[in-house]
Amino acid sequence: MPTPTLLVLDAEPLPRLGRLTGRARIEHTDAAGLAERLPHADVLLVWDFTSHAVRAAWPGDGPRPRWVHTASAGVDHLMCPELAACDTVVTNARGIFDQPIAEYVAALVLAMAKDLPRTLEFQRERIWRHRESQKVGGGRAVVVGSGPIGRAIVRTLKALGVTTALVGRTPRTGVHGPDDLDRLMARADWVIAAAPLTEQTHGMFDARRFGMMQPSARFVNVGRGPLVVAEALAEALAKRWIAGAALDVFDAEPLPPDSPLWQVPNLIVSPHMSGDTVGWRDELGAQFVELYDAWEAGRPLPNVVDKQRGYVPGH
Repeated sequence: MPTPTLLVLDAEPLPRLGRLTGRARIEHTDAAGLAERLPHADVLLVWDFTSHAVRAAWPGDGPRPRWVHTASAGVDHLMCPELAACDTVVTNARGIFDQPIAEYVAALVLAMAKDLPRTLEFQRERIWRHRESQKVGGGRAVVVGSGPIGRAIVRTLKALGVTTALVGRTPRTGVHGPDDLDRLMARADWVIAAAPLTEQTHGMFDARRFGMMQPSARFVNVGRGPLVVAEALAEALAKRWIAGAALDVFDAEPLPPDSPLWQVPNLIVSPHMSGDTVGWRDELGAQFVELYDAWEAGRPLPNVVDKQRGYVPGH
């Protein structure tokens, strides 16, 4: 059997794939060269998971890789109708980011409840201003997105004493369906978005939904930027329909310096870093090698994405 060709859509630093020496012919490409190299690859590793190059290159002529793996939880950046319709298997990095993102959400909840942004601001200005802060325990949260990340967020918030409801695509034991979301949001102190980006979730947090939240409630998005209508969130904060928000993901990344979101009152902006802890790239590389072991041996691959739904089913 000929040695398979593994094509890597590069981003720095490159993945550590030394364990595949002699088992794969490893080639590297940037976005500009992807379309030309795709027909010659058996496997595509989308290491540059911020790139939309796969979506642009996939509809071209010639054969296509039998397997595509993206080093990210989301797959919206690479899916196109042609990829969704073909026999190519798509896998993702499910499992790598769950606990780090859950910890980041907990940090944001605590920071907003305890007014830490203003404490740091007052410290820089040498202002001594005593305030009262909010108790987190005993509050209510709704987490939208019932995958591993959403479930990890629920576990972490429950450890803080927060009563937490989980909302997914379909209702089942322990998971509310979409029809319950409005009712749950209206009662929640915290609304956490951790859903994948699909046709159904695009723009789901809009002016209507921000308008139904309590004036004391806060919103956090660690899912995908387009889940939120940013202008509606900015208006909700400016008019004090809600007390605060935190965004770690955006429609355009990096967030442009002239974006009005930088100056929205009571909004925490962070640069898509909620899942990135020390050593995360090594974990992603090791995960891919483990998946390659299974693919090479003809075993079923874990983390297979339902290309029509846009996420890994079964949770």
